[in-house]
Amino acid sequence: MQISFFKYHGTGNDFIIIDNRNNNYNKLNQSAIANICHRQFGIGGDGLMLLGNRDGYDFEMSYYNSDGNQSTMCGNGGRCIVAFAHKLGIIENTAKFIAIDGEHEAFMVDKKNEEIIIKLKMKDVDTIQEIDSSFFLNTGSPHYVEYVKDIENIDVFNKGKTIRNHKMHTSEGTNVDFIEQKKDYLFVRTYERGVENETLSCGTGVTAAALVVASKNKSNLLVNNYLIKTLGGFLKVHFEKVSENSFKNIWLEGPATFVFKGEINI
Repeated sequence: MQISFFKYHGTGNDFIIIDNRNNNYNKLNQSAIANICHRQFGIGGDGLMLLGNRDGYDFEMSYYNSDGNQSTMCGNGGRCIVAFAHKLGIIENTAKFIAIDGEHEAFMVDKKNEEIIIKLKMKDVDTIQEIDSSFFLNTGSPHYVEYVKDIENIDVFNKGKTIRNHKMHTSEGTNVDFIEQKKDYLFVRTYERGVENETLSCGTGVTAAALVVASKNKSNLLVNNYLIKTLGGFLKVHFEKVSENSFKNIWLEGPATFVFKGEINI
């Protein structure tokens, strides 16, 4: 089978995106997707997305991790598939689409060449569980969040792998975020389940990190904005804090960048 694909990244979190509006690729299995995502034997990517049709929406987003398994919501992927829909002419400046965690809205803030700044609305969060000195919440995907010092030198792979499979989490495991508050921004590094490694950026992870920090800020129940640094670049998280552990109108803002397009035979 010959597949036409497009490669995008959101602050270094990279994805293979396929136009599946004709349902030509519904039978891609776990092994085929894992091979396509393989960095040595395939195209290479942290994940693969299929853009499909869905009544009442501009499109449907189906997301698969690089291990080939369908996964939960991906924030950077959500922005990239919006940029892809714009390239295909499906949308102009705004989008309403459906993903595994429900309905999402998005709009374009700015465009420069092949990079588009997109704001993506994330799901509301009404629960943040505190576990000793760490936190657990779901921002479309499950995230364990832990404060650290000297984040630049932390062993994200080994420490993240251990926490990812801990019995306290669901059978599917969790993503793991290490965070450190700097003077002007929050630095976040993430071990992603399904990729089973550190990624350069994680959209649902930086969203989770920002909400955890805001949950401990007792002084502000109004609108908050956080600048987040990842290894792949900067993102912004905007939200309305309803109560200590409840947030709505959560938006993830950052670039979605087209890299190249091509074809692959599988």
